[in-house]
Order: sequence, then C-alpha cells, then structure tokens
Amino acid sequence: MEILNEISKQLQLGDDEKVLALTKQAIEQKIDPKTILDEGLISGMNVIGEQFRNHEIFLPEVLLAAKAMYAGMDQLKPLFVKEGIPTRGKVVIGTVKGDLHDLGKNLVGILLKGAGFEVIDLGKDVPPEAFIDTAVREDAKLIGMSALLTTTMPMMKTVIDLLRERNLNGKIKTIIGGAPITEAYAQEIGADAYGFDAAKSVECVNNLLAAP
Repeated sequence: MEILNEISKQLQLGDDEKVLALTKQAIEQKIDPKTILDEGLISGMNVIGEQFRNHEIFLPEVLLAAKAMYAGMDQLKPLFVKEGIPTRGKVVIGTVKGDLHDLGKNLVGILLKGAGFEVIDLGKDVPPEAFIDTAVREDAKLIGMSALLTTTMPMMKTVIDLLRERNLNGKIKTIIGGAPITEAYAQEIGADAYGFDAAKSVECVNNLLAAP
C-alpha cells in the first residue's frame, strides 16, 4: 500500500514530522493499526537495522530513524491498548551493576522496539535481583545484559545463577553483550545467547523468543 511504503521510506530518512503526519493519515484511512506498525514502521526499521549491520549507515542515522519510529508509535499506542493487540513479547534490558556505559544497550533497545518487542529498560548500574524481579513482575521472557568493563562481567553470571536458584532458567532466556564479552564467555556462564552487536542481538532475541 502506497502510504505504508511512504511511512517506511520517511522513517528511513529520519523525518519524524512526515512519519507522524503519514501515520495519522493512515489511521484516518482506517488501515489496521497492526498493518501500519508491521508494514510501515517496522518494515522501515528493519531496513535501518540491516544497513547498520552492514556498516552502510552509522549511529546518528539510526537515532534519527528511531525518533521517527517513536513519533509513529505514539499515534498507534492508544489504538493497540484499545484493541488489546499484543506485542511480540517483553524484554528486560540493562547495564549490569557497577557499569555505567549504556550506548550499546540503548541501541539494542531501539532496534528491539523497532522489531516490535516491548522493551523495559532498567538503565545502567542494575543490581542482579532487579533484572529478575522485573522480568517476573512484567512476565518478560528474556533478560538482556550489557557490560563494557571486564570487572563487571561477573555480574552477568550472578544474574544467571540467580535464575537457576529460582528455577527460572529456561522460562526466562538470557542474552549478553558488550565490548569485552565473547561467545566463549556466554557459554561458560550459561547465557542463552551472545549479541555480538546491536543488530545481531535483535536477531538472537527473535530466535530465542520464537523457540517454544
């Protein structure tokens, strides 16, 4: 549909005002809100995610596209609440306790929202219990943890150990990422996935939450 292609195109260009106006127009044309989300906003963010992964665009362009996506989402949210349309699942993310770096984590959050997930971002310096308590309370199926310092990496293991203690491993999946993190470390501590970069992280979340 022409208007949905245009929403996707303007989102990729990072034009939040046009995305806002076009989303309103699509709603007025009685296009299904889920269709506007999937074929307009998410379709545009998918292109951005792919371009970012291939180093064809850089962080400023991603942030502009995200701003445009949020402008459209703000128009759709009330309709989703009214119709009770589910998201693709809830994800809790945060930077682990003792670590104050959040650029990578923020980018993962943007791309996850762009992929249709509901993201609960706990920010930085997040204690292990907070990840788990929030996931349980919100019925989130996945916890994403980020660390940039080698000294804070053990906090990820603490979260995974706590999940085991509470018999939640398997019910709540885990993904870890950040500059010092490796696939080997993820396996060593029992994380379900390792997000090499933001785009890869979204791919992993998709796969983890699609699995029964």
